[in-house]
Amino acid sequence: MNLIRGLLKEERTKIVLWVLDGLGGVPHPEHGNRTELEAAHTPNFDRLAAESAVGLSIPVRPGITPGSGPAHLALFGYDPERVQIGRGVLEAYGIGLTLENGDVAARGNFATLDPEGRVADRRAGRISSEECVRLVQKLQEAIPSVEGVQVILKPGKEHRFVVIFRGEGLGDKLPDTDPQKEGLFPVEPRGGDFPSRFTARVVKAFLQRAREVLRDEPRANGILLRGFSSIPNVQPFPGRYRLHPLALASYPMYRGITRILGMDTPMDLQTFDDELRLLKQEYERYDFFYIHFKDPDKAGEDGDFEKKVERLEEADRRLPEILDLEPDVLVITGDHATPTLLKSHSWHPVPLLIHSRVSGRDRVSGFNEAECRRGSLGILRAVEIMPLILANAKRLKKFGA
Repeated sequence: MNLIRGLLKEERTKIVLWVLDGLGGVPHPEHGNRTELEAAHTPNFDRLAAESAVGLSIPVRPGITPGSGPAHLALFGYDPERVQIGRGVLEAYGIGLTLENGDVAARGNFATLDPEGRVADRRAGRISSEECVRLVQKLQEAIPSVEGVQVILKPGKEHRFVVIFRGEGLGDKLPDTDPQKEGLFPVEPRGGDFPSRFTARVVKAFLQRAREVLRDEPRANGILLRGFSSIPNVQPFPGRYRLHPLALASYPMYRGITRILGMDTPMDLQTFDDELRLLKQEYERYDFFYIHFKDPDKAGEDGDFEKKVERLEEADRRLPEILDLEPDVLVITGDHATPTLLKSHSWHPVPLLIHSRVSGRDRVSGFNEAECRRGSLGILRAVEIMPLILANAKRLKKFGA
């Protein structure tokens, strides 16, 4: 960033970064050994790829499977190994909360536990957002505090919610209680240092009381907590790149990232249609636009190959609406791969497309893993994409004499 900072210059160019969450995949033996992107009918993406520079990006490093937070930080040009923002903080900021010094936040999932206490469904059947609101209110009324520590609960989308523990002497060095797999018991809260051991005791008591409150619920009879974290210290995106950014995301966690980075982040977007509507409405006011499309990731985590293909085809149909705005630089990529074969995030490289007047043309035959591997961008780390975006937007001066 010291090098980039010295080369930045003012321009009026428009940049659109479209992130298709979970874009990447791996060949599926039950579907002709094709990835979801290779199986999808995406004529608009394919035509654009032939007129663009393409390649593959690695979110963190080879073999490292990223969470959504580190993967997005890398796309925005922040080294995820140096800048780490916990999932709890991201979710809290994503639903409009602001943390105080000393707060510890965690992302919560309503879950289904079997009679022995094992996790039968980590997402409680993806209950509705309305059901989540009811359950959070039920918990908040029953558990306003634990051991003198205030408990603040706020619902998110579907099965997700946020809990903030507010009090003296708290630490955030706790493992997730989510075992990340059905059939296992939730992980026991344990603290990694003295303040975190106190937090672990509070969390354990909170979880026990929550299970009592939820014991009669048919599906959401337990909760799992992830990403215990406190307020981060991070350089704001606008000053870092001399850009005026607008972040368009309908899911809380991604709004949390962009709020923390200082991007203008509308909090009332509910659908991808809302995102595109606001993109068109606000296009003259901003010069950097981040657009998030969640659906491929959801289908990937559900292991639904056909649905992920459908969602990618839906994204392809919406591409002309973005192209009609004639951005100077259009970047299409994913934050990470979510192969339906694995039903989870993975370490696999993610297709990347950069289109501008000066990006060059790789003349590939499609936008997918195999064709992008042939592209001029090669395989690069996601943290290296932002300098390429700035260069294509003519926002970097020459280095040296």
